[in-house]
Amino acid sequence: MTSPSGVPARSAPRIWPAQPLRAAVTITAIVALLWVLEILDRTVFVAIDPPQGLDDDGIIPRTFDGLGGILWAPFLHGGFEHLASNTVPLLVFGFLVLAGGLGQFLAVTTVIWVVSGVGTWLIGSPGSTIGASGVIFGWFAFLLVRGFFARSVGQIVLAVVLFGIYGSLLFGVLPSNPGISWQAHLCGAIGGVVAARFTVAADRRRPGPTTAPAVS
Repeated sequence: MTSPSGVPARSAPRIWPAQPLRAAVTITAIVALLWVLEILDRTVFVAIDPPQGLDDDGIIPRTFDGLGGILWAPFLHGGFEHLASNTVPLLVFGFLVLAGGLGQFLAVTTVIWVVSGVGTWLIGSPGSTIGASGVIFGWFAFLLVRGFFARSVGQIVLAVVLFGIYGSLLFGVLPSNPGISWQAHLCGAIGGVVAARFTVAADRRRPGPTTAPAVS
C-alpha cells in the first residue's frame, strides 16, 4: 500500500500480538520457567546452600561479586508468595509487549534488564536484590509511554486502560517498605521509557512495505 504522495505506507503500531496464541504460549512458558526455578530453589538448592539457596545470588550493590546478580536476579524470587505476586503482571505485560514481535520483545526486555540491574547495583540498598519486579515495571512503563512517542491513538488508549487498572503500581518506585527494592522498580521503569524511545525511533527508520508498480 502507498500513500497519496507515493511514499510506502507503514502499518499501524500494534497493540495486540499478530499471533496471540503464540504470544500467550511464549510468555506462559517464560513464567513457567520461573516457577520451575523457584521450586528447585526451595527444594534442591536450599538444601545444598542453606538457608537461602539461590537467593544470595541476586544483585549486591556496589560489590564486584554482586555484579553477577544483574544477570540472575530476575530469575530468582524470595519464595512462592513473591513469585505469585509477580505472575499476573508478567503474563499481562509480557503478552502485550509481544505485540511488536519476538525480536522487539527481546530487545525491549534486554534494555530494561540491563538498566534495572545496573541501576540497582549503583543505588540499591545493602543486601541481595532478587525478583522480576524491575522487568515488570519496565514493561509497564514501556506500554504506558510508547504510544506517545509513536503518536499512536490505539497504543495511547491501551496505556490509559492499563494505567486505570495497574496505575497504583507506580507508587512502587518510591521508598516504602525496607524489604522492597524501590530502586529496582524505578530503574526498571526508566529502562522501559528508554526502550520505548529507541523502539519507536527504530520503527521510524525502518523502510515501509513496498508494492509492485502500478500499470496503466
